[in-house]
Amino acid sequence: MSKCCLAHFLVAAMLAAGADVSGQSVVVRDAPGIAFGPYTDSNSPAHWDGDTLYVFNSNDKPVRSYGRDQFHFVNPTDAQLDNKLALWWIECTWKDDNGVLYGWYHHEPRGLCPGTELTAPKIGAVKSTDNGLHWTDLGIVLEAPPGTLDCSYRNGWFAGGHGDFSGMLGRDKNHYYIFFSNYAGDVSEQGVAVARLPWKDRDDPVGKFRKYHDGEWEEPGLGGHMTPFFPAKLSWRERESDAFWGPSIHWNTYLGKYVILLNRAYGSPQWPQEGIYITSSDGLSDPKAWSIPKKITDGKWYPQVIGLDTKARETDKQCGRVGRLYMHGISRKEIVFLRRDDDPAALPPVYRPERGRPVSEKRAESP
Repeated sequence: MSKCCLAHFLVAAMLAAGADVSGQSVVVRDAPGIAFGPYTDSNSPAHWDGDTLYVFNSNDKPVRSYGRDQFHFVNPTDAQLDNKLALWWIECTWKDDNGVLYGWYHHEPRGLCPGTELTAPKIGAVKSTDNGLHWTDLGIVLEAPPGTLDCSYRNGWFAGGHGDFSGMLGRDKNHYYIFFSNYAGDVSEQGVAVARLPWKDRDDPVGKFRKYHDGEWEEPGLGGHMTPFFPAKLSWRERESDAFWGPSIHWNTYLGKYVILLNRAYGSPQWPQEGIYITSSDGLSDPKAWSIPKKITDGKWYPQVIGLDTKARETDKQCGRVGRLYMHGISRKEIVFLRRDDDPAALPPVYRPERGRPVSEKRAESP
């Protein structure tokens, strides 16, 4: 059996058995419904500046809102880029110690497959000195290998490319990692993959990312090959789908682990959502160390966690024992993380915030 086929077989077998090698679990429970104000069709990164929490919601372009916590976002305003790039989604951000906000965007070029709406996304970098109201484009940093654009794709959305991602700075601050969905090339390279940037190169990132491939971090971010740590079982070229995509990562202080939430597309047409899955790891440098994904709930695309502890300055990048679980920009659930020895019957009460200015769920669900 080839390495690719063996990997697919092992993942399928462990999923069927409900395996959880991490030793942790979660409880997903009902909570008062809230939603981001702007329509949301991607991961929504957030960061603190003093006592103000900022968030970016994207649908063809990013919108910035802010508030005293995630329950009181106000003043949604279009973020401005210093060029005429169209169709860009800010998927992850990182506020540097010097106050500069770095961001990474999903870009969908048009006109690649004439007569169709198919595109092949790319990943670019930006930075801002005013908390993301205005951005400087630093260029495309992650792109699929040349020759992989395939207009015969039948999934309904993409004809290859890299996109639908999130990111995390390593705790040693040596590298910034982007966990992305690869839709391009041979099925052995499709799935959830990872690349990293030396953090010292954050102001000049083009050509500096390296993709993980065959146990090494040597393949270039622009055009290089990759080894997915969660490989697709069916090629994105087909009408049917069976693959994880759209990873959303955070550092969980309660578990002392990194946690990723994943979408799982299964069936046809156009990526029907089978469920939301969770995986964890002690570190970022070894993609093979992520636990076998375990399903935690049904739901819509783009799951992410935003921590509830404002004193600890929790965001989409850091969460403690309890956070809000968002899907497609709407949260009707809390997620409670459990250690191995926790009693699942002895949970903290559901957090019920003072609803200052409620956010319209109708607006969040309709463009």
